[in-house]
Amino acid sequence: MSKIKEVSTLVETKFISLYDIKYLNKCNEEKSWTVASRKRKKDLEGMYLDGKKDKVDAVVICAYHKEKDKLVIIKEFRVPINKYIYELPAGLVDSNDNDFSTTVIRELKEETGLDVVEIKENLSCEQLYLSPGMTDESAAFVYCICEGEISKEYLEDDEDIETILVSRQEAMKIIKNNETPMDIRVYLVLQSFALLGAKMFE
Repeated sequence: MSKIKEVSTLVETKFISLYDIKYLNKCNEEKSWTVASRKRKKDLEGMYLDGKKDKVDAVVICAYHKEKDKLVIIKEFRVPINKYIYELPAGLVDSNDNDFSTTVIRELKEETGLDVVEIKENLSCEQLYLSPGMTDESAAFVYCICEGEISKEYLEDDEDIETILVSRQEAMKIIKNNETPMDIRVYLVLQSFALLGAKMFE
């Protein structure tokens, strides 16, 4: 039985909306929670009230450049924090995408210029939640092998991204220096790569 009873729209924009969610707490008292979501109201109601499967919103890409023996990370300007931040390549899943691999191939090319050679399905996870206290947004976390040369040719106008290929030693240096803000996912991946190198992609 769903604890959520009602969904009301607070603000609706092209990419993200705010909803007031009426739900019952553990004492069976009705409460409200503000939720940020990329979904339209009818899709959110389908998930909350009708038990429909939650769709993955995005992909996060953990890519290894085999020829250079380096991890692929990006440094991107993010408006909410008004800073450049280390992240992993990522992107939204289009409604036309057949599966998350289509998004991975497109987004890695767009953000870095690199080409996916192999997706490591045995290592990847199809749905992880990013900040469930605030949003229902979820992502497929995908490990892949890539090749090619870095390029900014495919970036969109609003994407301010620098691609960086990182060795094991450089990964450790980034963690220790802590000079540039880091997304928590890239922090954990940098730690693993500093310890394991290419073995984390086997």
